[in-house]
Amino acid sequence: MYEVRFGGKKGKKSQILRLEVSPDLLVVRTKDNKQLEEAPLRRESREVLDATEEVIAFPEAGVSVRRVQDDEDPVAKRDEMRTVLKQDESLRFAGRVLQEVESGNIVLYTENFFVKFHDDVSPERCQALLNKYSLTVKSQLPFAPNAYFVRAAEGTGTKVFELAEQLLAEKEVEYCHPELVQERRFKGAHPLQWHLVEATINGRVVKQHVDIEAAWKHTRGKGITIAIIDDGVDVAHPEFVGRIVHPYDATLNSLDGSPKSPDDKHGTACAGVACAAGLPGGASGTAPEANLMPIRLRSGLGSMAEANAFTWAADHGADVISCSWGPSDGDWWNPMDPLHNRVTPLPDSTRLAMEYALTKGRNGKGCVILFAAGNGNESADNDGYVSFPPIITVSACNDTGKRCVYSDFGKCVWVCFPSADYGWRAFRHPAPLTEGLRTTDRQGGEGYATEGYVNSFGGTSAACPGMAGIVALMLAVNPQLTPSEVKELIRRSCVRIDEAGGEYDARGHSIYYGYGRIHAGLAVENALKAAASKHAAHLNIEGVARFHTGGEIPLLSNVVVGNAFVPPRRLLGFSLSLRNAPTGSRIRYRVNGSSIGIRENTKEGEYVGETSVVHRLRGVAMWLEGPLAQQYDLHYAVRLQGRKTLVQAQNGAWAGSNTPIGRPIEALKIWLAPKNP
Repeated sequence: MYEVRFGGKKGKKSQILRLEVSPDLLVVRTKDNKQLEEAPLRRESREVLDATEEVIAFPEAGVSVRRVQDDEDPVAKRDEMRTVLKQDESLRFAGRVLQEVESGNIVLYTENFFVKFHDDVSPERCQALLNKYSLTVKSQLPFAPNAYFVRAAEGTGTKVFELAEQLLAEKEVEYCHPELVQERRFKGAHPLQWHLVEATINGRVVKQHVDIEAAWKHTRGKGITIAIIDDGVDVAHPEFVGRIVHPYDATLNSLDGSPKSPDDKHGTACAGVACAAGLPGGASGTAPEANLMPIRLRSGLGSMAEANAFTWAADHGADVISCSWGPSDGDWWNPMDPLHNRVTPLPDSTRLAMEYALTKGRNGKGCVILFAAGNGNESADNDGYVSFPPIITVSACNDTGKRCVYSDFGKCVWVCFPSADYGWRAFRHPAPLTEGLRTTDRQGGEGYATEGYVNSFGGTSAACPGMAGIVALMLAVNPQLTPSEVKELIRRSCVRIDEAGGEYDARGHSIYYGYGRIHAGLAVENALKAAASKHAAHLNIEGVARFHTGGEIPLLSNVVVGNAFVPPRRLLGFSLSLRNAPTGSRIRYRVNGSSIGIRENTKEGEYVGETSVVHRLRGVAMWLEGPLAQQYDLHYAVRLQGRKTLVQAQNGAWAGSNTPIGRPIEALKIWLAPKNP
C-alpha cells in the first residue's frame, strides 16, 4: 500500500490518501500522446489489448486504463500482458494501476511532484534540496511562494511515493506530494433520475423535474451537513465515502448509524436522494457534495430516543434535518379506513427537542427541519409532527406534474417534490411514466434490490430528503439564513403545477402542492439575492495603499486612489479587509512587484507589495472566498503609467501585468457588485 499525505507534516488523518495496486487493471501510454487506436502497435500488442476492456481513458495524454478479463489469476495475466506491451516501441509504458483503498477510485501517478518550501527559504536552498533528490524543475508556480512543479528521473516508478515522504520530512518543506491523476467527469444525473433533469424513459420525454443543474452551477452543497433520521444508513456505500460525519444510533445510544436489522433499508435510500455523490452509473442526490449525518432511530413514536435524535443533530453540526417517518397512515386506496381521521399530537419531549434544534442548532441560527407529509391520501393537518408550524412539510408530485395518488394534503403542506406514483383506476388516476426514483440501496443483497441501487424508491419518504438537499444548496450559498427565512424563500421558489386541479387559494397555496413544485435553481438564486440584499447596506472593503512618496493612503470601496497625485506616485502595495462580511468570507489579493515577483496575502489585512521606494507594482489580482464569493463579483481597476484610462478586471484576473515586463501602476480602484444569477 502507498500513502500520499496532503496538508503537509501536520495534515489531518482525513488528508492521507491510501492507495493499493489493482489486481486486474493495467495502464498503457502511447508515445507522442497518440490515441491508442491511432498508434502503430505490433500485432502482438493489439491482440493483448483486444483481450482487455477499457475502463477510463485520458485521450489528451494517450493514456488508457484497461481491465484484464481473467477470473482465475488476473494478477498473473496482467503481468504477462505488461511484458508483451513493454516490448512495443509505440508505447511509452505499460504499468500497474493504483486504486483508493476505501472507494476503489482509480488513481494514476506520474513521476512529477508538487513541492512548496516555507516562504522564508531562500531560492538557493530550495534548489539545493531539489538537487539532493535529483529532481528537475519543470516550472516555478505563480500561485504560492516557493512552490515548484518538479520531475523525478524517468523510471522512478512507485518510488515517487517514498521520495515524496523523504522530501516532506525536510524541515524547509511545507508541502510535497506526487502528481496524481484521476478521471475528470461532469457529475450529471443518472438517466433514470427524471426528478432532477429532463430525461427520456422508455422513449418518452419526462420534463417534470426540479431543474437541479441550474442550482449546481452555483453549488453542490459542499460544507453543509444533512442529518437523515431514519433506520440507519449504509455508511460504506461508495456514494457516501468521505462525507459521513457524526453517525449515531439514537435507539442503541451508540456511535454507529448503520442499519442493524434486515429490514433497515429505508434510511439508505432516503440518504441517496439527498446527497448521493453521483458516481458513474450510480445515483445523485440533490446535494451531492453535502456531508451526511446518519442517525438511526428505530424506537417508537414519541420515545425519548426520538428527542435525543434531534438533540444529537443540533449539537453535532447538522444544518438540515430530514425526517421521512411519522404516525401510521391509513390505506391510501381505502377511503373508509378509520386511520384517515386519527389525530396524532406532537409529544412535548419531541417538540422541545425540535425547538432546541430550530433555535440552538447552527450556532444559534437554527437547523432547518423537514418532514414527509405522509402516504395515506389523508389530511396531514391531523399529524402533529408535520403540522408543527416551524418545520417544512413536503408532499409528493409525479412525473406528469400531478399529485401522487397517495400523498397527504392539507394547510400545512408547504412544497412538493417529485416522487414515484401508482395508477389507480378507481380514482381515475393514470399510471406513471416511470418506476420511481433511482437512489442508493443497502449493499450486499440486503436492500430493496441487489446492486446497491434501487430504481423504484418513492413516497413522500423520497420527496422529503430530495427537498432537504435543495435546502442544503440554499444554505451553502447563504449560510446566514434562519429556518423561517429558508421557508419563506422556498415559498417564492416554486413552480405552480396542475393549475386545474391544484385548488390554489388567493395566497397561491394549494393543499396538495403547497406553493408548488420546488425549482432548485430559483431557490439557490433567491438565497443568493437574499444574502446580497442583507449585506449590501453594511458590507464594505477597507484598507490602505502605499505609494513611493506620501506614505499610506486610505483605500475605500469604489474610490480611485492615486488619480489626483501631481506628480504621479507609483503604487508599492496595499492591504485589504472586508467589513461586515458573512462568516467564512475573506478577501484574497496578489501583486506582481518589480523585485518581489508575484506575492499573495496569507491573512486578511496583511500588507502585500514592495517595501523599497525604488520598486513598483506592475499588476494586481483580487478575489473573494467563502459565502460572499457566491453573492458578489469583486471588481478592480488600475491606471498604468502613461495611460489615461483604467484597466479593469474581476474575480482573480490580472489587472496590469503578471510578467517581469509591464508599466508601473499609479492608481487603484476596488468595488463589489452583486452577481446576476
